[in-house]
Amino acid sequence: MKSKFILLMLCCAGFYAAAQAPAAKKTSGNPIFPGWYADPEGIVFGDTYWIYPTFSAKYEEQLFIDAFSSKDLVNWEKHPKVASTADFKWAKKAMWAPSIIKKDKKYYLFFAANDIQSDQEYGGIGVGVAKKPGGPFKDHLGKPLVDKFYHGAQPIDQYVFKDKDGEHYLIYGGWGHCNIARLNKDFTGFVPGADGEVFKSITPEGYTEGPFMFIRNGKYYFMWSEGGWTGPNYAVAYAIADSPMGPFKRIDTILKSDPAVARGAGHHSVIKHPTKDEYYIVYHRRPLGETNGNHRVTCIDKMEFDENGYIKPVKLTFEGVAANPIK
Repeated sequence: MKSKFILLMLCCAGFYAAAQAPAAKKTSGNPIFPGWYADPEGIVFGDTYWIYPTFSAKYEEQLFIDAFSSKDLVNWEKHPKVASTADFKWAKKAMWAPSIIKKDKKYYLFFAANDIQSDQEYGGIGVGVAKKPGGPFKDHLGKPLVDKFYHGAQPIDQYVFKDKDGEHYLIYGGWGHCNIARLNKDFTGFVPGADGEVFKSITPEGYTEGPFMFIRNGKYYFMWSEGGWTGPNYAVAYAIADSPMGPFKRIDTILKSDPAVARGAGHHSVIKHPTKDEYYIVYHRRPLGETNGNHRVTCIDKMEFDENGYIKPVKLTFEGVAANPIK
């Protein structure tokens, strides 16, 4: 009799625990993880989604980069301080806008540091290398890869683009100017073009910062942020061309503030499901009522195309996206 009573109590306890347990998340929600984070780059490695954002704080506090991973876009795991100024002795502050790519079984993390304002200051775009996407990333060069204002572009907001032929390009630039340069095989420098020029300007109309590029149906989609990052006019626009070198003619704005949801939506990246024609835009925005410029959160929403291949305007949501695991 006693054993039956114990069994009954255990069953009751199990039912009570199940009733009290929080319901499983059906969507990612926006923001997708807690904390002030901006400039997110999303990417897929194997069967896992990864996001590498800027820690959104005062420049003097931006001394590290966190990463986040997910198997389904809904549940995210934090990987703290995958890179920090402790391993990049030249980087003193303002570690911004990480961009990552896998090559030859290694992971290369590009980032900007020090927010240099002229060629006389030391800093710019650096490169870290690691054996795993979660780091730790160590200094690949011992110095910045780009440390000058070529064509007027501040060396920030770097994106590493892999072309169809396997060549890699660095696309970057702030202060209203964007450059592209072909990386060499070991990511220690650049390969000059046929005209001898290393950095080629591809700045489209309206460009401010935050470039991103991807290929769909043989076309090169070039995207960027416009407006001021602390203001409500921050937005994402795009162009389409037949080459990563352009020319890029602005088509439209596809991501912007929504007075019912959030302000300052911008500095994005794009994640494509590896086996489906399904795309997601990962971006930051400022919650309504927030006045601190650094109070930005990372969000994700669907990005869709019309029958002509043009990007449809993205709807900002609080729900985010549903689970979409990689089989």
